[in-house]
Amino acid sequence: MIGRLSGTLIDKQPPLLLIDVQGVGYEVQAPMSTFYQLPELGQPVVLLTHMVVREDAQLLYGFYNEAERFLFKTLIKVNGVGPKLAITILSGISAEEFVQVVNNNDESGLVRLPGIGKKTAQRLIIEMKDRLKDLPGEKLAVRDKTSTGAKTLFNEHDMIEEASSALVALGFKPLEASKMIAQLDKQGQSSEALIKQALKNTVR
Repeated sequence: MIGRLSGTLIDKQPPLLLIDVQGVGYEVQAPMSTFYQLPELGQPVVLLTHMVVREDAQLLYGFYNEAERFLFKTLIKVNGVGPKLAITILSGISAEEFVQVVNNNDESGLVRLPGIGKKTAQRLIIEMKDRLKDLPGEKLAVRDKTSTGAKTLFNEHDMIEEASSALVALGFKPLEASKMIAQLDKQGQSSEALIKQALKNTVR
């Protein structure tokens, strides 16, 4: 199994990114919390990974830190939560916030995320509470950044299109995604910043 990738960031189109490792391009799906930490294209990148093997596909998921990967691996063990929904959850809420929501039995904090109804939220709180006890505090610490993602040089229309497409890929309906972006101050913002703000607004 592949547990870590170290290579060059070739492309990033949420939730998919492409990493070149010694001439081999690895397609990796990642939550938005990881996308916010990515360097510019063409720069070195290191991600922790988890591989999901199915009959029809071998899928690789990447994470910025151990807390994200731990939560992903724990989430997909919950009945009714697959990798796609786990990525959506981690895109809309940080590891620290998720732990807080579960410990506080805050169903509303989860229901606001796309794809999660009341029953799923209740199941997550019940099943995750005990499992989160295995999450050491140091795993919640964010790794030191060796580089930060710069603003992508798109015009406003391109940034809006990219942000909307990313939200749709994360589970929002196209009209809903457009409305989320329309409510934001887009001047001088990168597509990553727009996505981050839109997701943040959904969990207020």
